[in-house]
Amino acid sequence: MLAKDRIIVALDVDDPEKAIAIVEQLSEHVGFFKIGLQLIYAIFAGLIASPTGELAESNLRIARRLFTLLKGKLFLDGKLHDIPNTTGGSSIEVVRLQPAMFNLHASADVDAMMDAVARKGNSKVLAVTVLTSLGEDVAHLIYGAPTKAKVLEFARNAKLAGVDGLVCSPQELTLLKSRRELKGLVLVTPGIRLAGDSKDDQARIDTPGNAIKSGADYLVIGRSITKPDKGTMVEAAQRAAADIDAALAVKA
Repeated sequence: MLAKDRIIVALDVDDPEKAIAIVEQLSEHVGFFKIGLQLIYAIFAGLIASPTGELAESNLRIARRLFTLLKGKLFLDGKLHDIPNTTGGSSIEVVRLQPAMFNLHASADVDAMMDAVARKGNSKVLAVTVLTSLGEDVAHLIYGAPTKAKVLEFARNAKLAGVDGLVCSPQELTLLKSRRELKGLVLVTPGIRLAGDSKDDQARIDTPGNAIKSGADYLVIGRSITKPDKGTMVEAAQRAAADIDAALAVKA
């Protein structure tokens, strides 16, 4: 796998036309693109809440163009989190979009994850552990346990449920890679920033190279590429790929 193919660009925008512009520029330089809740609801609202039928039809054409461009490269970041029946039913609808991967919260528990896995089709199912925006104090308040302990618990449940991989912060990679019972799980890591970039609203972050050295298989990179502090988006993606390449060389 080429270094660039390990990069998942987060399309954290409020307009599918903005997403198309990003995809058209970066498609040859990264492996996947992530559509999250903001863009999912922007597309939905553009179809249903448009003031005229003509505008709704125009929005539909734009949305269809986006998903055509994303064929084979889509990570649908809907973070399913509900009772098992609803999670399983939602997974059926998600798979109709033919994503390469989609996710759900591991905190939905084993039965919900199993129902998603049973209906995943050709897509990979990823279980989200603890969000990278949560610092240690807040995560402890929410879950009643240290972050790493909770991530390990979620990871074991996810493995039991048969998911393909985990979404975790860079700070838990070494722990998860060291556990024999978790062998075979793909590790997808958000909270990635190029060296020198702002943390923004993330708490548990690292650079592409460090995350790869710690055991990440794929890296979710948003603003460091789509809103780079310096240079173009393509140049930012190339810097990320170069950092990954260097890390892979060290590991080898």
